[in-house]
Amino acid sequence: MRILVTGGAGFIGSHLCDRLLADGHEVVAMDNLITGTADNIAHLAGNRRFKFIFHDVTEYIYVPGPLDVVMHLASPASPVDFARIPIQILKVGSLGTHNTLGLALAKGARYLLASTSEVYGDPLVHPQPESYWGNVNPIGVRGVYDEAKRFAESITMAYHRVHGVDTRIIRIFNTYGPRMRLNDGRVVPNFIGQALRGEPLTVYGDGSQTRSFCFVSDLIEGMIRLLMSGETQPVNIGNPTEVTILAFAEMINALTGNRAGIVFKPLPEDDPRVRRPDITRARTILGWEPQVPVEVGLEHTIAYFRAKM
Repeated sequence: MRILVTGGAGFIGSHLCDRLLADGHEVVAMDNLITGTADNIAHLAGNRRFKFIFHDVTEYIYVPGPLDVVMHLASPASPVDFARIPIQILKVGSLGTHNTLGLALAKGARYLLASTSEVYGDPLVHPQPESYWGNVNPIGVRGVYDEAKRFAESITMAYHRVHGVDTRIIRIFNTYGPRMRLNDGRVVPNFIGQALRGEPLTVYGDGSQTRSFCFVSDLIEGMIRLLMSGETQPVNIGNPTEVTILAFAEMINALTGNRAGIVFKPLPEDDPRVRRPDITRARTILGWEPQVPVEVGLEHTIAYFRAKM
C-alpha cells in the first residue's frame, strides 16, 4: 500500500515509518518539524519506497498520486508544548484533522487517527475503558491538547458517519523509547536525562500518582493491528501494568547507577493522578497486548539517551 504518515519525523511517527517500510509498503512522511526532527528519518533517505514532504498539515495538503491509507499522527504532545505552542496544538488537532480527513475522502483512503489517553483527562474511572467520557478541564493548560484530540475524534467519527470514510481511532497511552526528545518534558526523558547527568530526579507531588509505560515497538504493533482490522470505534493501546512515579524514579536511578536520589516539587495543574488503560478491547478485537518488559525497554531507551548526551 501507499501510506501517508503525518508527523512522520516525530518519535512515534518515525518508528511507524520504519515498520511500514519493513512490511513492504510505500511511505510518504509529512512533517513541519515543529517538534519532530529530520534526524529521526535520516536513515531512510536512500530508501526508494520512502518520501518526505516538509509541510504543515493545518494548511491545504497536496499529495500527488494515489493513497491507500492516511495515518494522522501530527501533533505536539508534551507538557512543555502545552504552554509553549498551545495554538499550534489546537490547530493541528482541528484544522489538521479536517484537512487529513478531506484528503482521505478525496483519495478513497483508509484513515487512522492517533488519539490519546488524555481524552480521559484526570479520570474518575480507573482503569480507563473506551466507554469512559473523561474528566477534562477545557480551559486549563493541558486542555489545549485534551480538547484538540477530543475534537479530532468527533470529526473523525463525523466523516465516518456522513461521508463513509473508513476510519480507525487509537487512544495512545504513555509510550517511551528511542527517539524521544531530550527536552520532551515527559517523565521518561526527564528522569533519564537527570539520571545520566548525575542529578536528583524531580518527582512532582509525593510521587503516588501512577502511570503505565508502553514501549514504542509494542505500540506500533497495536497500531498496525488496528489499521488492518475492521474496528471503527476507539481502541486503547497501552501497558496495563501500573507503577507509581516514585517507584519509577527509583527504577531509573537503579538502572543508570545514579546516586543523587530524588527531590520533590509541587504537582502541576490538572496533572492526572492515575493513568492506566483497560485493554480488554485490544486483547479481544486485535489479539494484542504489550510484550516488552519495562526494564528491558528502559535499557534500550537509556542507551539511546546516553549516546545522544
